[in-house]
Amino acid sequence: MTRPDGTIGVLLPRDIPLTDVVPFAQEADAHGFAELWVVEDLGYRGGLAQAATVLARTRRIRVGVGLLPAAARNVAFTAMEAATLAQLHPGRVDIAVGHGMPGWMRSVGAWPRSPLTLLREYIQTLRTLLAGEPAAVDGRYVRLDGLRLDRSALPSRAPDVLAGVRGPKSLAVSGEVADGTLLAEPVTPEYARQALGSIAPRRPHRLTAYNVAVVHDDPHTARTAARPALQALGDPDWAPHIAPLGFRDELAALRRASGGAREFAQAMPAQWVDRLALAGTPDQVRARIRHLFEAGVTGVVLAPVGPDHRSALAALARVL
Repeated sequence: MTRPDGTIGVLLPRDIPLTDVVPFAQEADAHGFAELWVVEDLGYRGGLAQAATVLARTRRIRVGVGLLPAAARNVAFTAMEAATLAQLHPGRVDIAVGHGMPGWMRSVGAWPRSPLTLLREYIQTLRTLLAGEPAAVDGRYVRLDGLRLDRSALPSRAPDVLAGVRGPKSLAVSGEVADGTLLAEPVTPEYARQALGSIAPRRPHRLTAYNVAVVHDDPHTARTAARPALQALGDPDWAPHIAPLGFRDELAALRRASGGAREFAQAMPAQWVDRLALAGTPDQVRARIRHLFEAGVTGVVLAPVGPDHRSALAALARVL
C-alpha cells in the first residue's frame, strides 16, 4: 500500500519453502503491499533469480533486490541484469547494493581492502550504465573502457539503485551516490533520524527500512513470536542500530550475561521488544509505522516471522 507519507512492503523470507515462493509473492500482490523485497543471503537463494521469477508471476507489486554485495559481481554484468529486469517489468524494479556481511564476504575471499571506495565506484558506475550513458572508469576496483549498454537493452525507466549500508561513513556514501538507502532491521525512529543525518542526501532520496513484524490481536502473543528474530542484536554488526536507544548499555550487559542468543532474546524486557520490532495489534503496528514515516522513512518493509510464512503474511496485511 502507498500512503501519503510512505509505502508498506513485505520481505520474502530467505528460508521460505520453494513451493511457497510464487504463492507468497502473488498473495502479497493481492493483499495490496506496495513492495516485495527478496533477499540474497550467502548460502540461500540468489536475489536476481528470485526477483525475475516473482516479477513474472505477479501483476502490480514493485520488487526490490536487497541486497547485492558489490564485490561479488562485475558491475557491467549487474547493469545488464538490472536493465533486463526493468525493461521486462517497467517501473517495478529496485536494486540495492551493499558491502555484504563482512564475515560472509571474507569466507568467500571477496572482502575488499576499502569497502567504501568499492561501493562509491560501483554505485556511480551502475547508475551511469542504467541511464544509458557511457562508463569510462579507471578506479581502484571498477574499470570500464567506455562501455555503454545498447539502446535495445535499455529500460524506459532506469531502476532505482539503493545502498544497503550501516555506519556513518557508508551512509554518507549512500547520500552522495545512491537513489536511496536500505536499512536492515531493526529500524527505530531514532536510528532512522540518525541515519538521515549521516546520509545528508544531495537530491531526493528514498529511505527503506526493514523491520521484524508480527500482527496479532494479543500484544503478548505478537511480542513472544517476534523474540526469536531479535537474537542477533547483541552482535557488533548491529551496534549502530542500538546506539541511539536509551537502553544500549543495558542490552549489551544482558547479552554478555546470557547463556546464548536464544536466552538473550527471551530475557529482553517487553519494552525493548516493542521498540525493536513492529509487534502488536494492527492498530499498534500502524502507529509504529506512522512513527517511522514521521522520522523520515519513505518505505517500511515488514519481515514476517514464524514457520508459516503465508499465514504470517495474511496477518501482516491487516495493517494495510
